Parts: sequence; C-alpha cells; structure tokens
Amino acid sequence: MISFVNLLYIRSSLVRREVHWKSLIDYARLPKIDDKDLEERFVRGSGPGGQAVNKTSNCVILKHVPSGLIVKCHQTRSLEKNRQTARELLLTKLDNLMNGEMSVESQKEKILRKKSNEVKEKNKKLRDLKKQWKEREESWQT
Repeated sequence: MISFVNLLYIRSSLVRREVHWKSLIDYARLPKIDDKDLEERFVRGSGPGGQAVNKTSNCVILKHVPSGLIVKCHQTRSLEKNRQTARELLLTKLDNLMNGEMSVESQKEKILRKKSNEVKEKNKKLRDLKKQWKEREESWQT
C-alpha cells in the first residue's frame, strides 16, 4: 500500500521542474550609481490631494550628472518612498541607456515574450488534439 507521503513524493518527482525567470537575468551589467553623481532636489507636489499635497515638498527630482538623465517622482506623499522610487527609475533608465538590448528590462521582456509564445503553442496543440479527437468520435458514431 502506498502512503500519502510516498504518493506526494512520486508526484513531485514526475512534475517538470521550472526555472524561475529571475534566475535567468544577468544583473552583472547593471550600472552602479554613486551619490556624488546625483543632484537631488525636492519641490512641491501637484495634482489631486489638495492642501496636503500642494503645500509639502515631497516631489523628488533626481539628475544623473554624467549622463544628463532627469527623473521626477511624486507617486506617494512620503518623501523617503519617493526618493527610493526615483532612484529605482533612474537606475532603470540608465541601464536601458547604457546596455540597450542587454538591460534588465529588455531581458525580462524577452523572457516573458518567450513564455507567452510557449503558452500559445501549447494551447494551439491542445486545440488541435481536441479537434482531432472530436473528428474521430464523430467518425466512430457514423
């Protein structure tokens, strides 16, 4: 008699192991940003939110001096969160500028596009098999 634990072990060994897409991305080319290369300004925000947004200086403008890239971030009311988000946006823009096709964002897009195409192919194959099965069943009944 097979126990439940053995059944789970057998099933897990038969399941195809998938590699997570994040492990396929090369982060070695990601540029390093020094604080001395950045100019950081805090300006008053704008947009919906009324007095709480319009009177506080929580909008962050980051400029990367060597490349001349400028990023403006005013996604939240928190200054620290806006600073962190602005740095992430600047790093992504700088990576796209310097590495082009080998940037982290491009690598993610390629992997997701490949995965999407694999799913489409799999679904097409299943549709074709279903259609063949239906045709076989109809031919047997007649």
